[in-house]
Amino acid sequence: MEKDAVTVYCPNELCQAANPMTNRFCQQCSTPIPQRYLWGVGEGKNVGNAGEILGDRYYVVKQSILLDCKPGLLPQIPDLDNLQTLRPYLRLFPYRLHVPQVYGVLWLEENGQRREIILLEKPPLQLRDGDTEVRLHPSIDTAWGQASSMRQLHWLWQIAQLWQPLASEGVVSSLLDPLLLRTEGGILRILQLRADGEKPPRLAALGEFWRVHLLHKCQQAIANFVDGICQSLDNGEIHSGEQLVAVLDRGLQEIGRHQSVNVEIITQTDTGPQRQRNEDACYPPSGTRLRKPPQSKALAIVCDGIGGHEGGNVASNLAIETIQTQVQQLTDFRYDHIDPNLLLADLEATTGIANDKISQRNDSEQRSGRQRMGTTLVMALGIAHEMYITHVGDSRAYLITQHGCYQVTIDDDVASREVRLGYALYHDAVSQPASGSLVQALGMGSSNSLHPTAQRFIVDEDCVFLLCSDGLSDFDRVEQNWETEILPIINENKDIGTVISRLVEIANTQNGHDNVTVAIVRNQVNYAEPSEPISPQLISLAAATSNEYKQSNVTVNLNPTPNQRTQVLPDTVQIKSRKIPFYLLILPLFLLLAGAVYWVVSSSLGSQTPLNSQNNESPANNPSTTGKTIPTPLNSPSPEILPGYQVETRTELQANFLPVSSTNPPSSPYPVTLPQGTVLKVLDRKLEQDSPESSQQVYTLSMEICQIPPLPPVSKPPEITLPKLNVGSKVSIPSDKLVNKVSYSNSADLSNSPCSKLSSTTEGELIPKQPVTSDRQQGL
Repeated sequence: MEKDAVTVYCPNELCQAANPMTNRFCQQCSTPIPQRYLWGVGEGKNVGNAGEILGDRYYVVKQSILLDCKPGLLPQIPDLDNLQTLRPYLRLFPYRLHVPQVYGVLWLEENGQRREIILLEKPPLQLRDGDTEVRLHPSIDTAWGQASSMRQLHWLWQIAQLWQPLASEGVVSSLLDPLLLRTEGGILRILQLRADGEKPPRLAALGEFWRVHLLHKCQQAIANFVDGICQSLDNGEIHSGEQLVAVLDRGLQEIGRHQSVNVEIITQTDTGPQRQRNEDACYPPSGTRLRKPPQSKALAIVCDGIGGHEGGNVASNLAIETIQTQVQQLTDFRYDHIDPNLLLADLEATTGIANDKISQRNDSEQRSGRQRMGTTLVMALGIAHEMYITHVGDSRAYLITQHGCYQVTIDDDVASREVRLGYALYHDAVSQPASGSLVQALGMGSSNSLHPTAQRFIVDEDCVFLLCSDGLSDFDRVEQNWETEILPIINENKDIGTVISRLVEIANTQNGHDNVTVAIVRNQVNYAEPSEPISPQLISLAAATSNEYKQSNVTVNLNPTPNQRTQVLPDTVQIKSRKIPFYLLILPLFLLLAGAVYWVVSSSLGSQTPLNSQNNESPANNPSTTGKTIPTPLNSPSPEILPGYQVETRTELQANFLPVSSTNPPSSPYPVTLPQGTVLKVLDRKLEQDSPESSQQVYTLSMEICQIPPLPPVSKPPEITLPKLNVGSKVSIPSDKLVNKVSYSNSADLSNSPCSKLSSTTEGELIPKQPVTSDRQQGL
């Protein structure tokens, strides 16, 4: 079939008109038509012959490149009980800038046998308006020789960043095949994942791969440096992905001295046509244009106050004020004196400070439940050749380059959570009711339950970072308009003030359901190839210091947080001997033995001493307590609350929801609030840490809800979807959080207690997905 004869149907369900494949908008209703090219993965080299239509839907462009001719329909999804082969793609969802995602599957009948084709979306393809030829971007070994020293190190840095995540999913072999590693400008893309064999490759294999395929075409400035890295990988001096990243960071820092980045920032916010007030906020203030240089700091922030929550505008402005002040303290030092990994940690801690200030404001105004104010957050911080992106909620950051538009943040909503956990494909997840409901935002609870995301990007080409609230990003408006509205900033030097006004107009006319806030961060790169090679000695220096605590002569005061981690590095770092003193080998063994003795003694005493020993009269001698155990108020920092005991909350209590059939805290806990009067049974406890202040042991208690009081009716549905608490739901709480908030007793002595009546553990369940009147409901 000729390309001119290929028909693509309008995604508008009220139209569905046939259009030529070259149309960007429906010729009948003007709805944007996505050009959804896919990469098919199945047995054999190709999934079909060029010109074929597979499954009455997918046009075979060439080899394994397909075009979805019915983009308005959901793709077929695999049996959810048979997601094992797809799970690495799903669990690597946070790395989708580099790792392709599963769009759906296609089943073909051939010779009486059923053949499955996995469809990967957004493959590394070259496609431009007016160009009907679609081709893969070049492989890394093909593009390597034409790249600058900065870009070559950037590609290696991205491989190093991906090593551990891919190794944990058993697909690290994907990084050892040049045909699977594709380059889109400075961004490294993986064409498809390859499963590891019985013996997964070790990190040393990466050094061999680089030596064979890349080393001979390295730029002169870094050839000796890369050769030294390969040798260090071979002999085990570099033995972890984290250590390799640290070494490459040193090289990038040296090469980065030959590059300057001019940053220009502008923001704009608007109430929108359907809202009475604007709950969004931004930094710099709306309409302000900032340039670095001459400004010393390149910071942009967008916050979206949670719609429907009273005080959303207060929360968003409070977050802006707090974060702007804290970031100023973090960036008052030279770039080469700040450890980037610790800066990432401090950006997360700064987000926690803003969260706690909003939460404290909620508490002081006695706001609870759905009356609590909150906000999303996305911010960009440019330092030297790096851009740091931090976010919470569903306000987004996009990276726009000559080659494409990439969403670099993952929404903190129900749909994304389902994909990350490996439960669903993304397009299926977002089609479900309440899929766009948030699972976290600033101000809704303690920062202990908050999980902000901070990441950094190497800037080696002219590019734009776009930050926006969902007033613009909903319904794929950025993806639909980036080539016509944002790309001209790079290609035609279009004024960013004109562009941002146009984006706000698009948000108001094509969406219009919410406030809109946009920040444009333009990066212009000037680079000159170094005339002198960088020293290979940086390898041993970086490898040695990456595992050491970096002592600082200057500290950054981030009061009130006690978790400040950014360190200002001295000009020179002395490499310490790796010999471990003998007493350091004996000391851990002694402490382990002492801890075991203490545990045996304390357990023995705990089993002999009743928890209600404060009462001088025994139940046998006191008729009023015969057959009962008096619940004891918890006012000790670390009491002996053992499995089987019953706990009753005396006030509202924060806890973490445990997934179905689990007694261990999840890696990404779901915060929940237990109302006053909730009765729980202790299932298990796990020693977490020792408190140096009180020398008390802190346990994480896994508990099952035996009784929960009814919640008062609400006038409107929640905008943040959290797990629903029922009898049988499981939660975890640190023991030190129970002080003065619960009473406890041995449920074995309570014949009529709710816990004794619970004959078997009922599986907790997430709140059923149902339609909500929320502005955060996503559309396809």
